[in-house]
Amino acid sequence: MSHKKNSKRQQKIKELTLEWANKKVPIDKAFELIKSAITTKFDQSVELSVQLGIDTKQADQQVRSTVSLPAGTGKKVRVAVITQGDNAKAAKESGADLVGDQDLIKQIEGGNIEFDKLLASPDMMKEMSKLGRILGPKGLMPNPKDGTVTNEIGEAVKNIKMGRQVSFRAEKDGAIVQIPLGKLSFTLEQLSSNLKAAIETLQKIKPSAAKGVYFMSVYLSSTMGPSFQIDPTKALAIN
Repeated sequence: MSHKKNSKRQQKIKELTLEWANKKVPIDKAFELIKSAITTKFDQSVELSVQLGIDTKQADQQVRSTVSLPAGTGKKVRVAVITQGDNAKAAKESGADLVGDQDLIKQIEGGNIEFDKLLASPDMMKEMSKLGRILGPKGLMPNPKDGTVTNEIGEAVKNIKMGRQVSFRAEKDGAIVQIPLGKLSFTLEQLSSNLKAAIETLQKIKPSAAKGVYFMSVYLSSTMGPSFQIDPTKALAIN
């Protein structure tokens, strides 16, 4: 692409961003704008960013969970599982990339972290406590709250491998939750169904201690593109 064409596209993006600044964009239109603002050849991710009206300093206002996205994320995920017995068999049959118990724990202790997601069965959590200092800072330590500690290992592996199960948590600074909704190549229907599932999940797990406006602001964007504000109630109304 020539520099001239690039400049025209960048100017168009700037105009679109200014036109919709401080306005809530209809959801279909927001996805259309995101797709029209593509400036790279690779298939960027489409992301949801939500600022929640919660006080993250309060223990009873933490937001951490998983959402099951109907259309998946389109991203390949390497899954490791620390378990044993029948669960180990189920993990392998469901397509886990790494499966083990003490041997896998030792590999991780040695710095071998060749996975994007780590699952564990409850019976292994005591053995895994020593991995907290290694996995915690990387956001990889399994936790029952986001479904990564489970006895339903086979089902969990399948969902994650298909990109359907996505973990999220509200950041301590700003109470912002970010959830991938798929790729730019996804259809409007796929992106919309994933958006609805994400907003519904956030609504469902609203802490009872949180008062006032819960969805402070909700934005859609691509990895390298502009963001557009939407009305979350419209997402809940998607058929």
